[in-house]
Amino acid sequence: MEIPDTFSLLLKDIVSLIAIVDPIAAAVILVSIVPPETPKKVIDGISLRSSTLLFVASLVTLFFGNAIFSFFGINIDSIKVMGGIILLIFAIHTVNGNISAGTKQTEEEINEAALKDDIAIVPLGIPILFGPGVMVTIIILKERVYSLFSLAALLVAIAIVSFITYLTLKNSRILIKRLGITGTKIITRIMGLIVGAIASQFIISGVKALWLRF
Repeated sequence: MEIPDTFSLLLKDIVSLIAIVDPIAAAVILVSIVPPETPKKVIDGISLRSSTLLFVASLVTLFFGNAIFSFFGINIDSIKVMGGIILLIFAIHTVNGNISAGTKQTEEEINEAALKDDIAIVPLGIPILFGPGVMVTIIILKERVYSLFSLAALLVAIAIVSFITYLTLKNSRILIKRLGITGTKIITRIMGLIVGAIASQFIISGVKALWLRF
């Protein structure tokens, strides 16, 4: 009984995280901020460092996120409501076709990144791949952890999403060329709908729990 439940949880975690990380949108941004003549070897290096940053930052959030919020006296239900609102805003922008919504990178950061050899940290790693939405989602998903199997499922989900992100960024030029503008917009908007549904669940769950407290 435990294994099927864990597998189902793994799939849910992967879908939730992949929709919020949205590697397709990150690939579009990567292609737009690197010069066309950039060698593939450089793109591969950027992709590896960015996806590694996503993986490490996600693990830090998973194991220490609750402690940080507890230190400031913030409970999980408040995080659900606020995180849900952040994700909902992100989802609305995404569905409307604004693929860079919520990344919060400034024009100066993008221009500076275009001149640097390494853009893996800012803006690609943070905040495009790992932003507030991903952080909040991981903390909330951790609340579903009820055994070592479910914790392992979340860890594997983070690893799989990080690897998918690496492959997507690594092949960003080919992928964007094959998908075209229309294909990219369709996939990004589908991701936005999924994120919107997840955000609504977070908000409803958080509001119900806070209401019962009072």
